[in-house]
Amino acid sequence: MNTVISSTMADGFRARLHALIDRSDMNQASFARMAGVDRSTLSQLLSAEGPRMPRADTLVALATSCRVSIDWLLGLTPREEIGLEIIDSMLQIQSHTRSPIDERFVGWLREAEGYRVRTVPESFPDFLKTEDVLKFEYQGSSFNTVGSSVEAMAARLAVMRRPDSELEVCASIQAITTMAKAEGKWAGLSKTARCNQLAYLIELYRELYPSLRIYFYTLVETYSNPFTVFGPKRVALFLGTSYLVLNGVDHIRLFSKRFDDLIKLAVVQPHQIEETLKDILSEIE
Repeated sequence: MNTVISSTMADGFRARLHALIDRSDMNQASFARMAGVDRSTLSQLLSAEGPRMPRADTLVALATSCRVSIDWLLGLTPREEIGLEIIDSMLQIQSHTRSPIDERFVGWLREAEGYRVRTVPESFPDFLKTEDVLKFEYQGSSFNTVGSSVEAMAARLAVMRRPDSELEVCASIQAITTMAKAEGKWAGLSKTARCNQLAYLIELYRELYPSLRIYFYTLVETYSNPFTVFGPKRVALFLGTSYLVLNGVDHIRLFSKRFDDLIKLAVVQPHQIEETLKDILSEIE
């Protein structure tokens, strides 16, 4: 299943995909067979009804069959040429389990201990969420059947409490306000759960700052797909059902710069987060 994400990146991807099909002189059915992509998947990716991005395996199939770079397909570079070393040694595809317990992600965090980790989450980091909010968000997933989920979140918090830990989070302020107002995917989340979540987040941030630094940008001005830079080790780009993992130095620098650009656009700086969260909480109490 494809991931619904920002129209900016998805529109750019769709335009590039259209260009590849036009260049091939094939109809969509023939192009799908050539690329090894399901025809219905290709139709969904080409549709303008709702921004969609491909799964990581589809992305690699398109790049390999059309001899273009994944970076170009994603709009990360104007250079179209493929770099075989990216597919062979600098890029990996890792599946994502829809659960706050993701052993791969936790493993990458352990490998990056002592380095600065920078993340742009899909909403806000799971380890900052209360048990009630986690259960609501992951209802129907393995969270409800795995008893160690809360313990896993506690373990990640323990890592953050170490003196050498450093985590920067850049999230949209709408990720917090939609939860606070029970809008979008949070519709049906009780007022008590929302208030408790904000209070818990305020308390944790007060404890962990400045080892934990949060920035809020606004979707009115910019958008970013979820990704995490694990120090100098790797970048994991979240594509919904899988991670696109980039190990090359140039990619790590590229996404570090992207994070720096998001920080420059932030409307709430780390020292303002606690007061901002208090203001949001006061609006719903």
